[in-house]
Amino acid sequence: MLRRLLLVLLPLLVLLAGALGVPLAVAVAQRETQSTYLDRLADAGRFASLAENALASGRTTALRDELARYDELYGIPAALVAPGGRVLLSSRDSVDLSTSDAVAGLDAAFAGYRPDAPEVVWPWRSGSLVVVEPVGRDSEVVAAVVTVSPTDGLRGQVWREWGLLALVGLVPLLGLVAVAWPVSWWVLRPVRRLDEATAEVAGGRLDVRADVDGPPELRRLARSFNAMVEVVGRALRRQRAFVSDASHQLRNPLASLRLAVENLEPHLVGAAGRQAHQFAVEETAEMGRVLDALLAATRLDSAAAAEPVEVDALVATHEPGWHAQAGQAGMALRVEVPAGLRVLAPPGGLGSVLDELVGNALRLSGGTRVEVRAEPVDDAVVLHVVDDGAGLDAEERAAATRRFWRSPRHQNVPGTGLGLAIVAELVAGAGGELSLRPATPHGLDVVVRLRR
Repeated sequence: MLRRLLLVLLPLLVLLAGALGVPLAVAVAQRETQSTYLDRLADAGRFASLAENALASGRTTALRDELARYDELYGIPAALVAPGGRVLLSSRDSVDLSTSDAVAGLDAAFAGYRPDAPEVVWPWRSGSLVVVEPVGRDSEVVAAVVTVSPTDGLRGQVWREWGLLALVGLVPLLGLVAVAWPVSWWVLRPVRRLDEATAEVAGGRLDVRADVDGPPELRRLARSFNAMVEVVGRALRRQRAFVSDASHQLRNPLASLRLAVENLEPHLVGAAGRQAHQFAVEETAEMGRVLDALLAATRLDSAAAAEPVEVDALVATHEPGWHAQAGQAGMALRVEVPAGLRVLAPPGGLGSVLDELVGNALRLSGGTRVEVRAEPVDDAVVLHVVDDGAGLDAEERAAATRRFWRSPRHQNVPGTGLGLAIVAELVAGAGGELSLRPATPHGLDVVVRLRR
């Protein structure tokens, strides 16, 4: 976040410096151009005054010498031009009067007007600064003085002043950049700590609190976050306590009820009574399983973070029990897990997840074989528990991970409908994914994808 904020602030600072520096640079170029133009205009005005007297008296030698000395001293050619463009006097053998500025200036001068000031001389544009001053006034203009000034020095001066301006502007800009880093870090520090606290709360640590510091708005946000976490934590503690207490408090009365129902068996008369007695025993057993599932769900809500485990070693410890269950169910079991696969196991334990999935396949699939295999895919490990039974249709697969959902075909099979839902939440808690897919040619493929 700090880098992104600086990426926004720094271009804004550069744009601000440009918004202030560009007009100032234009003003510098205009000032230097105007200063040079006024200086050349004063020289041309002096030559025009001398030329008016020289032309009136017919003595032009002094004016010619003056133009030559001016050219020699400043390197600026000057000429006296008569109406029609004929050069009367010149400081050099040839003065270029064919440029557009010279032609326009002479036309204006012979029309009785002083030419407009030249455009701004930009450093990257070559060319000469042409100044035309009429000799005489209005309709009595008898000639015009033209000076053609090289602009190398002027352009160099503008470059130097721009460089100095950039250097002077760079110092505060660098200062602002240097200040932006620590200020941004100070402003974003509470945000970063709040983000870290949020991540820890999402991981199950409800005792974490955000630091209340930084700007006033962020302090209010941190206090609101802490209050929210406190409310959520209190609600979760009450919920867990209620489920746990209810399950434990009901366990003893339920055990006593089941014992009392079973003790009624010797006093039963007739097949109908024994059938009702058997139904009551099964219902009390089902209530016990529901209580156990509720306790498991409560433990799930308070489970710890995922931890890395060796898949092959874990499967090896559970495989004998799976084979025993498969033998009792009259089904074949095949396990293929390559060595060296490490995953982030769900907080309730990967072994419990696989036990539930294999147990469901053996009890509920109605097939003849179950296969457990694992394979690495990119940065994950994918585990499959596949059976060749009747499977589930698309609608049933979509509903199978809901709590207390059971297939209509399994209503008479012992179970609570919580096992697969708890497994799905355990896998999601480890950053993984559980999905149900149809097996080929028939059956169900339960896919567990976990991070390596």
